[in-house]
Amino acid sequence: MVPLPQHGKTIALAVAGLLVGAAADRTLAQPAAGAQPTATYRVWVGAESADLIHLVRFGPNGADVEKTLVAGMYPTEMEGPHGLQVSADGRWLHMTTGHGLPDGMYWKYELGPDTLVGEPIPLGNFPATVDVTPDGLYAFVVNFNLHGEHVPSSVSVVFTPDIVEVARITTCTMPHGSRMHPSGLFHYSACMMDDQLVEIDTRTFSVSRRFSVAKGAEGGIPADAEAEHAGHGEMPPPSCSPTWAQPDPKGERIYVACNRADEILELDLREWKLLRRFATGRAPYNLAVSPDGRLLVATLKTGRGVEFFDLASGKSLARTETSTTVVHGVVISPDSKYAFVSIEGVGAEPGKVDIFDLTTFRRVADVEVGQQAGGIAFWTVQR
Repeated sequence: MVPLPQHGKTIALAVAGLLVGAAADRTLAQPAAGAQPTATYRVWVGAESADLIHLVRFGPNGADVEKTLVAGMYPTEMEGPHGLQVSADGRWLHMTTGHGLPDGMYWKYELGPDTLVGEPIPLGNFPATVDVTPDGLYAFVVNFNLHGEHVPSSVSVVFTPDIVEVARITTCTMPHGSRMHPSGLFHYSACMMDDQLVEIDTRTFSVSRRFSVAKGAEGGIPADAEAEHAGHGEMPPPSCSPTWAQPDPKGERIYVACNRADEILELDLREWKLLRRFATGRAPYNLAVSPDGRLLVATLKTGRGVEFFDLASGKSLARTETSTTVVHGVVISPDSKYAFVSIEGVGAEPGKVDIFDLTTFRRVADVEVGQQAGGIAFWTVQR
């Protein structure tokens, strides 16, 4: 095992009054009356502008930060932990940093001891969301690429046992979101600037299908189609600007967040066609489907809220305000009882993790974390 890189960052955090390791003693943020869970839930969340990873605990006694780890290796660089995912067996935390001389990296931690495994490796420009195949062997990372011109970027494939990049698949301009099909056979990401959903065959590491999510032009397009914005100079803005693609637990449908159009598209994965549109609040950003297949939860990035949809009827059940602004990620507990939402905050404000009861759709707890809370991943539930 490799100790966590400390360098100058631990000292700076200590001076700032932040505890690295076990959480400092403080009063827990109490859930609403009558909403106390009977189990204890734990999620990991990255604070991008603080170079911290937090373990947030929510249980019968409320919610708090149980542990904080320093992320990154350069004391003078803001490296930005952005994407987080826990392996299906709960043993490993996979993390990406978006910045750092200038490309970000892929990191792997063993959970329990919470120690870094091996050396992190560089990927493409601005590695962002990460997901892992069900067997844990491969991590797929979208290289969002915030640098320079709008040109096609890529998805990096990392063989996790050896921590080595084995493929870099060109997909589209500003790929965003990274989610696996439940079978592990396909990977999905969205193209913010090209209005596309891209499917990758995980057996061949190649693009297998594309779907246009441009408003009024939804439908399958050639798998080898060039990104519309690449090399064509000034182009009209995208009409959907998709930021997330979330398959359902059965792998039959996929939901695409149209951040610009304030709607979510439901596609049939077998027929590769549009089924329904869900009108949303302002700027849907990240999505999650409850494991029981009943609910779709959307974060509203500039709408200061979270929206809950009944998937049987397609109706919005509630739109609940968050504790602060710039809403980012969402994960749902395996028992489909709670949604955990990361919120970036603005400027020097702390980030937050808000917790919502999926029966009442009320916010039942919130916890302060480091600045610009983004990537969030569920770890364990203990009864």
